[in-house]
Amino acid sequence: MKRLSLLFILMGSPAFAAGDGFFSLFNTDFVVVLAFLVLVGIIIYYKVPGLLMGMLDQRAEGIRSDLDEARALREEAQTILASYERKQREVAEQSERIIAQAREEAQLAAEQAKADLEASIVRRVAAATDQIASAEAGAVREVRDRAVSIAVDVAAQVIASKTSAAEANKLIDAAIADVGSRLH
Repeated sequence: MKRLSLLFILMGSPAFAAGDGFFSLFNTDFVVVLAFLVLVGIIIYYKVPGLLMGMLDQRAEGIRSDLDEARALREEAQTILASYERKQREVAEQSERIIAQAREEAQLAAEQAKADLEASIVRRVAAATDQIASAEAGAVREVRDRAVSIAVDVAAQVIASKTSAAEANKLIDAAIADVGSRLH
């Protein structure tokens, strides 16, 4: 290899390039063609095109594997995205169901509270009516008792003014006998 390099260096010198004829080492066109052919021969001898093609094939295979991996990752990402979208829809539907259920429960609670309030009002009205009736009965009893008391006082005064002591004793004896008969 060193000898060929030395030969090419000498052949490419300007001293050799100044000759006559095309096939002379003094013709620069011939030297350039000859150098090119030798270079191509060396490239072919050391199998540089095969090495370049192998490197390009390796690079293409690497790119192909990267693309396959990217496709797999993309499909996985799409699957995960679809899963999350499905979960999001499920959560939205579940929240709508919870809201609807909460509204129904609130409406039922409001209706129950209304019914309880109405029942409470009815109980209070009934209790107030009972208190009023009791107060009326108490007032009537008080009036009656007062009237009886006044009537007894008036009757006692009338009887006391019109009855004599002998008649009063007879009445007392009759009342005692009457009480005695009723008790036994």
